[in-house]
Amino acid sequence: MSMWAAVIGGLAGTLILTTVLRAASELRLTRIDLPFLLGTALTADRRKAKLLGYLLHFAFGSLFSLVYYVGFVGLGRAGWLLGVGFGIIHGLFAGTALVNILLPVVHPRMGSPLSSVESAALPEAPGFMMLNYGRTTPIVNLVAHATYGAIVGGFVSLAD
Repeated sequence: MSMWAAVIGGLAGTLILTTVLRAASELRLTRIDLPFLLGTALTADRRKAKLLGYLLHFAFGSLFSLVYYVGFVGLGRAGWLLGVGFGIIHGLFAGTALVNILLPVVHPRMGSPLSSVESAALPEAPGFMMLNYGRTTPIVNLVAHATYGAIVGGFVSLAD
C-alpha cells in the first residue's frame, strides 16, 4: 500500500467532499460551509476566511487520508467499500465531536446560545450532528464523508 496514493486520494476525496457540500448548500439541503467555519476561526475578514478555510480543509483532508492509510495498513487491506466504512465513522466523528464540541471551544468568533447580540454577526454553532445548519445536514455530511472514504480507499487499493 502506498502512503502517497492515500494523500493523492485524500486531495481528490476532499475536492469531491467539498463539491458535494457546496452543491448541497446551493440546493438548500444544508447551510453548512466547513471551509468558511474553519477560515473564520483565523480571520474576521469573510473573503480571506473563505480562502484560508479552503486551504485548511484540503490540508485536513490530506491529514485524514493518512489516518485512513494507517487503518488500511493495520487491517492489511484497502478498498473503496472499506473506505466507505471509514468515511462514515469519520463523518460521525466530525459531526459529533470535531465540529460540535471542539470547534466551538477553539473558534474565537463562533456564536453560542450564551452569545449576546453584537454589531458583527457570528457563525452559528453547528449543534449535534450539525443540525443547526438544517435537518438534512447529517445525511449530507455522511454521504460526503462516505464518498471521501471510498475515493481514498480506491486510490490506496489501486496502488497495491
